[in-house]
Amino acid sequence: MGRNVRKRRSPLAVKVTAASAALALGGGGLIWANFYASAHESNNDAWGGNRTKATAAQVATISCPDVGQKLTNVPDKARTDVAGELSNLDRQITEAYQRLATTRDAQTRDASFVQNSILQPLKERRQNILDRIKLEITRVGGTAPGDLDTLANCTGTPADQTNAGGQNGGQQQGGGQQQGGQQQGGGQNNGGQQQGGGQQQGGQGNGGQQGGNIGGQAGNGPVAADFVDITKAQPNVQAKPRQARNASRGTFTTRCGVNTNKNHNTDNVIVAPGVKNGAHHLHDYVGNQKIDAFASNNTFLQGGTSCQNKSDLSSYYWPVVRVQDGSQDFDQNNDGGGKEGNVGKILTPVQAQIKYVGSPTGKVVAMPQFLRIITGDAKTTTNGLANANAHWSCTGFENKVQLTEQYPICPQGSKVVRSFAFQSCWDGQNADSANHRTHVAFADANGNCQNGFKAIPQLTMRLVYDIKPPTIENGQVKNAYAVDGFPEQLHKPSTDHDDFIAITKNGLANKIANCVNRGQNCS
Repeated sequence: MGRNVRKRRSPLAVKVTAASAALALGGGGLIWANFYASAHESNNDAWGGNRTKATAAQVATISCPDVGQKLTNVPDKARTDVAGELSNLDRQITEAYQRLATTRDAQTRDASFVQNSILQPLKERRQNILDRIKLEITRVGGTAPGDLDTLANCTGTPADQTNAGGQNGGQQQGGGQQQGGQQQGGGQNNGGQQQGGGQQQGGQGNGGQQGGNIGGQAGNGPVAADFVDITKAQPNVQAKPRQARNASRGTFTTRCGVNTNKNHNTDNVIVAPGVKNGAHHLHDYVGNQKIDAFASNNTFLQGGTSCQNKSDLSSYYWPVVRVQDGSQDFDQNNDGGGKEGNVGKILTPVQAQIKYVGSPTGKVVAMPQFLRIITGDAKTTTNGLANANAHWSCTGFENKVQLTEQYPICPQGSKVVRSFAFQSCWDGQNADSANHRTHVAFADANGNCQNGFKAIPQLTMRLVYDIKPPTIENGQVKNAYAVDGFPEQLHKPSTDHDDFIAITKNGLANKIANCVNRGQNCS
């Protein structure tokens, strides 16, 4: 796919999605976002140390088509093998990005180095995997997409385009869930000033000061343009849909803690079952305590739970947030951690609030056992915003400003809030789908499920962090915070995402639906 170079936006504008739709007061006076539609060569190691000066057009990152989103119809018998091959594609991109980050000197001496030594070999390796994916699908009687071979080619993204909200623009394969449109106005784009602050790994100097380095403690973001003073951001939260007479007005709150026991791993059993480090970044887990790459439906019910309601064995997991102040954490030398550009001290939320809410247009049906939902997109830097569902704000501002493409700098006394509202429409048949998206959908702008989908209780999550506000000096951000992610995604705010597996016992799924339908507030 060709790159879609976007125009620069006004510096104080804030990008939001149509998912910034509604805010309501939840139990205890807490403000809850209730969204009904979603848009959207080194002297040391690869992620720190000295870097040589590069040319102005230095390639900042690698953009590869997201093959997994193209595979909407994979036979069940082939899904495990295909998921493994998709994980291999992610590993290849990580390795190619590492080579990109550690060959800056060679790139300045040879204008064709990136293409000949990184992108072309990557294309050939990707083609081999695409061939294997086609074989896995056809050997069980399926039909592979006819244009799969066109997804082998990756491109290099210059530093002045890394804040463009994705290089593939509207060419998304998101399964058609994004009803209600996407509002993508504003956002800062400092062009060539992609020079973040923070200290290098181990606290050596300021990252982002030399050409080709795109900022951050590990040299892969975030940058100053990824932050905005929320007091200067324009309000963008719209009114929620009007409730119909038979709306399901209740709420069900489950209290599962904030992961103080540090239950972490870098797996993702939904998208990469059986693959260790399939996520390439670290997750916090609350709820089910035995979720890793090797867990299955047969073992979920033996996992135990951190939730007060012991019938709630559901798994709620999200990428950790880190502060890039020169500090390190336990995984600084681990895959998915420092070895892949996820550096800094891991921050535990001070609050993690999980609530199920109803539909404004009617009653809901119970979630099926083992339903899997991923909300948001970990690859928006290259995919674009079609599946983005990130919402960043500050306490005291949640009913005014919700950010998708920038992290907020909160005023004194205010805390950082990241919130999620999951897809609330289900196809009525499948607990998962080949691309993990098409079996669920967002309601439209009026709160209605389309295409015969059924309304289910909408899972909403609100994570609150006590973070010292970053500062921006001379175009560089110091003491930045950022969400973990794939290294080539540059720790952009829009890559935030959340994962969920519904696992209940003792009839809890029906109790949640009944509570919501009756207009009660339960826990």
